[in-house]
Amino acid sequence: MDWLNLHHLYYFWTVVREGSIAAASRRLDVGRPSISAQIKTLETSIGTPLFERRGKYLELTETGKLVHSYAEDMFRVGRELAETLRGGTNGRPTTLRVGVADVLAKIVSFELLQAAFDEDDRVALHCREEHPNKLFAELAVHELDLVLCDHPLPPSFDVRARTVLLGESKIALFAESEIAERLRGGFPESLAGAPFLMPPRDSAVRRSLEAWFEDSGVRPEVVSEFGDSALMKMFGRAGHGVFPAPAAVAADVETVYSVEAIGTLDAVRDRVWAITPERRNELPAVRRILDHASTLLFRPETIRAASA
Repeated sequence: MDWLNLHHLYYFWTVVREGSIAAASRRLDVGRPSISAQIKTLETSIGTPLFERRGKYLELTETGKLVHSYAEDMFRVGRELAETLRGGTNGRPTTLRVGVADVLAKIVSFELLQAAFDEDDRVALHCREEHPNKLFAELAVHELDLVLCDHPLPPSFDVRARTVLLGESKIALFAESEIAERLRGGFPESLAGAPFLMPPRDSAVRRSLEAWFEDSGVRPEVVSEFGDSALMKMFGRAGHGVFPAPAAVAADVETVYSVEAIGTLDAVRDRVWAITPERRNELPAVRRILDHASTLLFRPETIRAASA
C-alpha cells in the first residue's frame, strides 16, 4: 500500500467524528451502504479492521485509533489551508469561530472579542455561548478556533490545544441602588443574610465565592442561580439580590445594568482562559484577542466602594 484514498479516509474520519455510520450518513448526505463500503475498502487497503462492533456500537481498534489521529491532523491542516486561502486570496473575510462559556460576563467577552476586528483583516465572527464541556467537545473536532472560559481545559479532554491564562480581575458585588447603599455600611459583614444571585455551582467564581463565605464566616442567602450571566444581572437590576461581576468592568456593569457597586472581594478572582487548537498558523484575529486581554483584565479597578 503506497497511497491512501483520501475520500475513503474522509468517510472513516466523519464516522468517528459523528459517532455512527447513521449520523455520518446524515452529515454527508450519502447512503449508509455507500459509507460502509468505502470504509471496508479502506480497511482492505490497510490490511486490518479499523472498527470492531460492541453490541450496537462501533469501537475503534488500535489501528483505527492510529489512523484516526493522523486523519485528524490531515483534515485540520486542510481546513486551515482552505481558510487561509479564502481570507488571503480573494478578499473574503476570515471566519473566526469562537465559543464563550455561558458563565463569563458578557461585557468581558464583548471587550475581548471586539479586538478581533481590524481594518486590514476582514473577519466574520461566528460566536456561540454554551456550557464549557460542550465547547471543549466542539474544539476537539475542530469546529471552534477559540474558547473563552473561566477555567482551563480539563485533563479529561484529550484535545491537542494550547491553554493560556488571559488574566484575572477581582470580583465586585453589585445591586440596585437601595440595596447597594444599605450594604455598603459595614461591608463585608453587612452581606450576612443578604439575598444573593449566583452563577452555577460548577463555575470557578461560584466555588471561589463559597470558599470566601466559609473563610470569612459571612453567610448570605442564595435566592437564585443563573447559568446566563446577563440574565443574572437583569434580575439584580430588578432588585432581586446581590450579584458578582469582574471589577475590571465595574463601570460598564453599572452603566449597562443601572446598578451600583457595593464593594470588592480581594480574595475572590475571576479568571479568563483562552483555549485554542494547535495549528500551524495562528489566526491574526486570535492573536489580537490574546494581546488585548492584558489591557482589559490587568487594568486597575476603580470602584468607589470599600474592599474586603
